[in-house]
Amino acid sequence: MLNSEIQKNLHHNLTVNVIDSAFFGLATGFASYITIIPLFVSGFTNSALLIGLIPAIPRLGWQLPQLLTADKIARLQYYKPTVMWLTINQKLPFFALALVALLQRKLNSQTILHLTFAILIWQGLGGGFSATAWQSMVAKIVPSGRLGIFYGALAAAANLMSIFGALIAGLLLKQIAQPFNFALCFLCASVAMALSWFFMSRTREPVSNSLSTIETRREFWDSLSVILRCDKNFRYFVITRMLSQLALMPLPFYTLYAVHQHWMGEASIGLITGVLMVTQTIAGLVLGWVGDRWGNKLVLEAGSVVCAFTSVLAGLAPNVNCFYLVFIGAGIGMISLQNVAAVMTLEFGNQRQRPAYIGLGNTLVAPATILAPLLGGWIVDNIDYKTAFLVAAIGGLVTALLLHVAVSDPRYLEQNFSNHSVKVLPE
Repeated sequence: MLNSEIQKNLHHNLTVNVIDSAFFGLATGFASYITIIPLFVSGFTNSALLIGLIPAIPRLGWQLPQLLTADKIARLQYYKPTVMWLTINQKLPFFALALVALLQRKLNSQTILHLTFAILIWQGLGGGFSATAWQSMVAKIVPSGRLGIFYGALAAAANLMSIFGALIAGLLLKQIAQPFNFALCFLCASVAMALSWFFMSRTREPVSNSLSTIETRREFWDSLSVILRCDKNFRYFVITRMLSQLALMPLPFYTLYAVHQHWMGEASIGLITGVLMVTQTIAGLVLGWVGDRWGNKLVLEAGSVVCAFTSVLAGLAPNVNCFYLVFIGAGIGMISLQNVAAVMTLEFGNQRQRPAYIGLGNTLVAPATILAPLLGGWIVDNIDYKTAFLVAAIGGLVTALLLHVAVSDPRYLEQNFSNHSVKVLPE
């Protein structure tokens, strides 16, 4: 009965979630953590470390809190109400950011910085606290063999609308005087987030018939130790995700290296950013389809090798034109090691175990997510860019090797672990 209801609503759920993702992407175009927000912050500080941390905040905020909510999510029959309440904290902060931008003439730079980073952390954690419920809901409403293309469609819609939002934001910043230009960008982002929330609320989720027998937080945390102790395949998967952060480490530094070493101009930066977004759009769909057809492990291995090749190419690039290929490789690597890795996480365990796997698979990776860019920044400041790229290339190759020899695609494994631990993590 549950499977027939899932199939019946699959087209509807795909449609409303793609529209939801499109508006989310539009919002992130208006308030990009890579371009718009760093530009806003640069008006109040010259600290490269502070500005460099901005893109890491949403990734860290997404990953870190997931384990804290997993025990309650594991006992839910219906995920959607929890998703809708918690995700407000992911979408509302952009309106607060607009208010801060409007007040910048009445506040000193330190206060603006404190408020801005507090809001960014609020937004990042808002995504993280809703993430376990949202991913559990998605894994419930989409058959396992369609998750890759589902996530790919979400990423494609978000990236396309992000390009559109970024173009409009560029015009607003150029045509409107400060502080109203940034305030209007952030206000447009908040409106787009509200529309994203509305279409997410249209998701049709069937109610589960079975409940977890885990009654207390203590029992849930005991179940996590069982997973890490008994599920060797998942344990190695988490280790490879940690290592993959090294492969992704140089992404913020490619543009800086191209500017400092090859004198890349503003026009080229804009064009290369467009190349990156288009690559991510196409790669999301193609790699999602490949993962559904031949397994996500293959995509992760290929993405790790692409990241390694990209880092080597950046370090050896004789001229600025090579960086178009570098950013194509970067786009493929980001989709593989972020989006497809998230999809593969959903395939471990059964429906009742899934929140625990999602929480572990993201929260345990969070320290590596923040340490990798800090390591990269330290290497760049104290040695040079090429050494950072070499470390990233080694990280990519080691990730691919460990995936190949130690991790099996969970989609094709019998859930023997589930059967051995039924008292702690019931079907």
